[in-house]
Amino acid sequence: MNQPPAPSPQPPARPERLVIFDTTLRDGEQAPGIALSPDDKVAIATQLARLKVDVIEAGFAASSQGDFEAIRRIAAEVHGPVIAALARTHPDDIDRAAESLASAERSRIHVFMSTSPIHMERMLNITPSEALASIIEGVSRAKTYSDDVEFSPQDATRSDPDFVIETCKAAVAAGATTINIPDTVGYSMPSEFASLIERVVREVRNGDERVIISTHCHNDLGMAVANSLAAIGAGARQIECAVNGIGERAGNTSTEEIIMAVRTRGDHFGVDVGADTTQIFETSRLVSRLTGYPVQFNKAVVGRNAFAHEAGIHQHGVLKHRETYEIMDPATVGQRSLLVLGKHSGRAAFADTLDKMGVVLEDVEFQRAFDRFKELADRKGEIGEEGLRGIIEEETGIAADVVKLVGLHLKGGDQETPVATVRVTRGDEPIEVSAEGDGMVNAAFVALQDAFGIPATLLDYRVVPYTAGADAMAEVSVIIQIGPTTYSGRGVSTDVVEGSARAFVAALNKALTARNGALASGDS
Repeated sequence: MNQPPAPSPQPPARPERLVIFDTTLRDGEQAPGIALSPDDKVAIATQLARLKVDVIEAGFAASSQGDFEAIRRIAAEVHGPVIAALARTHPDDIDRAAESLASAERSRIHVFMSTSPIHMERMLNITPSEALASIIEGVSRAKTYSDDVEFSPQDATRSDPDFVIETCKAAVAAGATTINIPDTVGYSMPSEFASLIERVVREVRNGDERVIISTHCHNDLGMAVANSLAAIGAGARQIECAVNGIGERAGNTSTEEIIMAVRTRGDHFGVDVGADTTQIFETSRLVSRLTGYPVQFNKAVVGRNAFAHEAGIHQHGVLKHRETYEIMDPATVGQRSLLVLGKHSGRAAFADTLDKMGVVLEDVEFQRAFDRFKELADRKGEIGEEGLRGIIEEETGIAADVVKLVGLHLKGGDQETPVATVRVTRGDEPIEVSAEGDGMVNAAFVALQDAFGIPATLLDYRVVPYTAGADAMAEVSVIIQIGPTTYSGRGVSTDVVEGSARAFVAALNKALTARNGALASGDS
C-alpha cells in the first residue's frame, strides 16, 4: 500500500516588522543645554533618513517658532520616513502641528494627554472625565488633518491601568492608529511594564491589525531599553527612542541599542527592523557633535570602547576568531578597529587611513585636516581613529569660519593674574586682543569675546580625552548663550587652553554667522 507523500516543510515565519520611531529631535532635544538650530535639525533628520528609521518626530510645533520652522523644513526637505509633530490635545496645538507638516510626503500628528492622578490633579487641575473628553476631541481634530494619528497617555505607568485602557480605547474610536504607552518618568520595571503592554494589546488592539501598540520609555532607573525590549515580547511593534539615548533627565531609550538588540537577537524577539545599521555610528557622531553631548566611552554599540580589546586573552581570542569576544561585527554599525597614525606618517598613509574609515574629503578640506593632524602628531606622537575623527570634524565644519584663530599666547601663574592674548583674522584684517581672566581658559574666552565683539555667557564646558598620558589629546565642547540663543562649539588639541579657544571660536562663529544672516534678511 502506497504511503501518502510527506508534507512539504513549511518555510520559517517571517519576522514581524518593528517600527523605529526616532524622537531625537523632539524629546532628545529637550535635554538641558541642547538647543539645535533649524539647520542642525535638518542635518540630523537627513542622517536619520539615511539610517532608515520609520518615523522622525521632528519637534513640538506649538512650543516655539524655531521648532515650527524646523518641522516645516524637515517636512519639505527630508524624504523617506514619516514626519511626526507632537501636540497637546489643545485645538491650537493640533492646528499648528498640521500646518508645520503640510509639505511632508507622509505625516503623523502625535497627540498626548496626562492620565496619572498626580499629573491631572497637581499639574493640569482637571478631572479624569475632562481628560477623556479632551482626548476624544484632540484625536478627532487631528484625524481631520491626517489618517496617521498617534495617542499617548502621558505618565501611563503611574496611572490607573483601567483608566489607561479607557483612554486608549476612546482614542482608537476617535481615529488613532498608533497607541503609545509612555513610561514618562522611568518608573516601571520590565515585568510590570510587559504586563501593562500585554493588557493594552489584548483589550485595545483586540486583534485590529490597523492599530500598532508602541512604547516610549525613559531611563531614570536605567530601565529604558530593558522595558522597551520587554514590551516587544508583550506585543509592542513600535519603539520610540533617541540617538545616544539623549533626552529629558536621564534620557530616552537608545535608538542604536534597540536596533542592534533586535538584529543581534532576532531569534529571541521574532521581529526585525528596516534600518541601515551601517549608518548608526555616523548618526551617533553627528548627534553628539551638534548637541554638544559627548558619548560615554563604554556606551553600547557606539562608544569608543564598544569594540575595543585591551586584555591579552581577549586580543588573542579576537585575532584567532572575531566572534570569540564580539557578538556584533563592528562594520555592521559603521565602527572599525582602532587605527593609529604618528608624526612620521605622510599624505599617502593619511589618505589611506581616511579611505578605510570611509571618509571622503575635498582637496582643500583634506589639506586643512592633514596640516592639523601633522601639527598635533608632532606633539602627541600617535593619533588614533577617534582623534582623527575629531580633527576632521573640527576642520571641515558645515560653514566656513568668519573669524579664524591664528595665535594664542598665555602668561601668568600662581602669583600673577592670567592674561591671554589672541590673534585672529577677520577676512584680511588681523586682530590682536589681550584680556585678564579667572584662569587661563577664562582669560582666553574674555579675549575672544572682545575680538569678535560679541558678549557671551558660558553655559557648559566639557573636556573629553581621546587618549591617556601627559600629552593626551582631548576634545573640548562648549555651549554659550548670547541673548536668548545658545550655540555649541568644539575644539581638538593636546593643550586644554588651545582646545578651549578653538571651541569658543567655533561657537562664536556660529553666533556671528547667525547675526550676519539676520542683518542680511532685514531682521533686527
